[in-house]
Amino acid sequence: MTTATALKDILDIVKSPIAIGFLDSPPEGVSQWEGAPVPAGCAFWKEAMKGRTFYTVPADHYNCAVGSYTHGIQLPPDRAHELNDTIGFMAESNYVAMSEVPGIPALAKSPAFIAYGPLEEAAFSADIVLIAVKPAQAMLIYEAALKSGAGSALTNSLGRPACAVLPLTVNSGQASVSLGCKGNRTFTGLPDEEMYLAVPADKWDGVVEKLKETQQANETMGEYYSSRQAQFAAS
Repeated sequence: MTTATALKDILDIVKSPIAIGFLDSPPEGVSQWEGAPVPAGCAFWKEAMKGRTFYTVPADHYNCAVGSYTHGIQLPPDRAHELNDTIGFMAESNYVAMSEVPGIPALAKSPAFIAYGPLEEAAFSADIVLIAVKPAQAMLIYEAALKSGAGSALTNSLGRPACAVLPLTVNSGQASVSLGCKGNRTFTGLPDEEMYLAVPADKWDGVVEKLKETQQANETMGEYYSSRQAQFAAS
């Protein structure tokens, strides 16, 4: 049983976890993205969750200036102004405060290629496992991450921009949670009841190994809390 299958069996997760790799060379045996241009790099998450495996080049990400920034990708000179233009519009719209901008995570090294694909089929070296989950599922996965040493008691978490969960995870080496952002939810169709959880790929197997134990512990605590609730309801 693959870790992706185990995850689905234990938590009844519908969407497959995906692998994302930041690479120096094209992954062998993986095709380059040949689809239409996308408005943001997070749109590639959706394609991978639909079962496609492919790699992209920096130019495929230029249409989202903020996403290019979080991925460590420099825009070409004739488009470099788009980052300040976009952030300026966001500030004018009261979407972000300029004081927030310096704290947005970004990859320290610009990738030459970025590969995406369903985890169980990934034929490239992955840096991150990303999964769209409901909050209760994220709770269990993160508790498993804590048990396996892939998380910390102070959870890495952020909201906008959703794509910043990738550098946050890579830079910290710890599991991270993203609440998503308006752009991501627009471009990927992520439902209101779902969020993202990212885990360093080299720690993913350890997280899944602790998942069943974590689920059973929560079932035990659920029975305990239900009995406590019943005691107070009866009084």
